[in-house]
Amino acid sequence: MTDIVFGGLPLPARVLLLFASILAALALGNRLAKEGRAAVERRAWLVIVLMLLAARAAFVWRYRDVYMEEPLRILDMRDGGFRPAVGLAAGIAAAAWIAWRQAAHRTALLAALAAGCAIWGTGSALLSMARQGQPLPDTALATVDGGPVRLRSMLGKPVVLNLWATWCPPCRREMPVLASAQAAHPGVAFVFANQGETATAVRAYLARAGLRLDNVLLDGATALARETASPGLPTTLFFDARGRLVDRRMGELSPATLAQRLETLR
Repeated sequence: MTDIVFGGLPLPARVLLLFASILAALALGNRLAKEGRAAVERRAWLVIVLMLLAARAAFVWRYRDVYMEEPLRILDMRDGGFRPAVGLAAGIAAAAWIAWRQAAHRTALLAALAAGCAIWGTGSALLSMARQGQPLPDTALATVDGGPVRLRSMLGKPVVLNLWATWCPPCRREMPVLASAQAAHPGVAFVFANQGETATAVRAYLARAGLRLDNVLLDGATALARETASPGLPTTLFFDARGRLVDRRMGELSPATLAQRLETLR
């Protein structure tokens, strides 16, 4: 399992990894700074903020057409839309400029940047190795009408498997985004596996929300959450046409972050 839930709050592994990288960078920078620790910490935070803003700006620019439909989504960084390579380049440039101007803080600042980047890079590689290649579960589920369906019957095309529940606010918020994507991408099998609820509750919610979805399935025993190590809702898993896990997202998908992940399935 690479994601956790703490006190009911879903914590994606990459968010935890980001915090760990920042804390390590600040700790090392403070340790190496013989004098002016406060100044080193301020400059380290400046580099960190510039990295995050650059990574976010690059992602927004890449999916600018999507964001322009709802511009306020640009400010919601919780959707996880970043381009780490751009952020890293911006951080290296900012740190190099500060180090050139502030020779007294050069060693501490550059070491802090190196430590943070090393932890992020190593952690990201390990997460990718742990996640990718896992097979699509061969779980038997039921349709809302009671018919049996095996997930592997969807193979032959990429599969987007969404674990959700009607009581989950972010699940409800992202459902129209997924519904639009299902209509726009007939070559991808979108599967909506409800966790632990009855057919009556699911049908009532879909009717109330005005959603018309294909492949709405019932996982009354929440077997998929256990088999895919998905502790929080919503969780969306992206499998290629051979049924191998390519990516996953715990938390609400925005139109842009969904578009990004669909690109990896091509």
